Amino acid sequence: MIARSTYSFDLTPGERAALGRQARRRVPRSAQARFEAGSQRFDPVDVIEAQSAARLQELVPIRYGRMLESPFRFYRGAAAIMAADLGAHPDTGLTVQLCGDAHLLNFRLLASPERHLVFDINDFDETLVGPFEWDVKRLAASFVIAARANGFTTREQDTAVRECVRAYRLRIRQLAGMRTLDVWYAQDDADRLRELMASSLDKRARRRSAQAAAKARTRTHLQAFAKLTTDTPEGRRIAADPPLITPLAELAGPDTTATEKELATVLDQYRASLSAERRHLLRHFRLVDMARKVVGVGSVGTRCWILLLLGRNDDDPLLLQAKEAQQSVLAAHTGGDDYDNQGRRVVEGQRLIQTTSDILLGWTRVVGLDGRGRDFYVRQLRDWKGIARPETMDPRLLNLFAQLCGASLARAHARSGDPVAIDSYLGGSDRFDRALVQFAQVYADRNERDFEALGAAARSGRVSARAA
Repeated sequence: MIARSTYSFDLTPGERAALGRQARRRVPRSAQARFEAGSQRFDPVDVIEAQSAARLQELVPIRYGRMLESPFRFYRGAAAIMAADLGAHPDTGLTVQLCGDAHLLNFRLLASPERHLVFDINDFDETLVGPFEWDVKRLAASFVIAARANGFTTREQDTAVRECVRAYRLRIRQLAGMRTLDVWYAQDDADRLRELMASSLDKRARRRSAQAAAKARTRTHLQAFAKLTTDTPEGRRIAADPPLITPLAELAGPDTTATEKELATVLDQYRASLSAERRHLLRHFRLVDMARKVVGVGSVGTRCWILLLLGRNDDDPLLLQAKEAQQSVLAAHTGGDDYDNQGRRVVEGQRLIQTTSDILLGWTRVVGLDGRGRDFYVRQLRDWKGIARPETMDPRLLNLFAQLCGASLARAHARSGDPVAIDSYLGGSDRFDRALVQFAQVYADRNERDFEALGAAARSGRVSARAA
């Protein structure tokens, strides 16, 4: 259970800094290195199975199959396990709006509404208020796990973590000295990234980075439309690719019509969560097709739908993704949350953390045929998204990416938390950095053992796993 922060923005900067120093006495920076699972630790497979119980059971084996591809893929799907581990240890009480799943692949290039390319966090399914260090620890451990997958030495793994945490600490210090509005407007746009790359990378690496940015600009809704749809006698419709994409018309069972009405209700109620001018925009489109889609690793089994809408004709598409939002994995370890709609929790958390969010981001709730209310958040499907490929990175490029992620996370935390108090806790030395290097190595070891536990469960028949 987290220690709730007592700081207030009514305090003076000096009083806020004092809160950071008090947090050091409660949890010294060197203590952040510790992770002790103990003999009484929970069964990690039980944690994953408990999550799966509320999901579409025919898709759960795909989730396990994806998690068993590698320790890093497992880590991506094991946010609930790490939340339970972190929740069992003392924390600083310096709270922020957490991403909740801040591994390195949840940072990427995105399009702003002004059509600028920015670097930011992109996954908010687990967002909730909690201690700032939980996000930093999850991010740090992800770099060790990714570096191990690349065959990097322990020293190279540690360097990536050190670069990440150092960038976080220095960016927090910078933000702590800025005016409040300047903190809110701060972003990592393509120009800033180019400057960093120019000073940090050789010519070949800079070329690869420029190519990645150019590729992100091609990942538009029109590209997704061309890839995901096909011509039919009724016009453009979503193409089947079962079990990953299953159009509503091809789903088995007698409840297809009822499900279609349910999803139409998703869209109607979603409109109400948008601002007036965006509701007006959405009225220019009509819903023509829907399909169930399997997404991600940890999200597999949650209900996720693609909604195809068309404007004036078949060449004027809008693709929306309606994704089920369940309770954050952090809730059990933070005293819960007070949201009456988990989709709203995701959307409001995203708007607080991201410098720029999808203009059609919204939420809804639908009561299904089983009488259960399910929450969804809705956003555009694929809009200038550039995804990192850590398996192609050498140590130097991974270090640069670690700096980008650490600095971006600091900016997100400064928007919702108190950068003055966090900066006071972190201090000017590298003590926190060194502690998280130790933590990341120990937790990466723990992750590998948990990965092996899931593999053993699959081999014994305790769980079913299949590739897809």
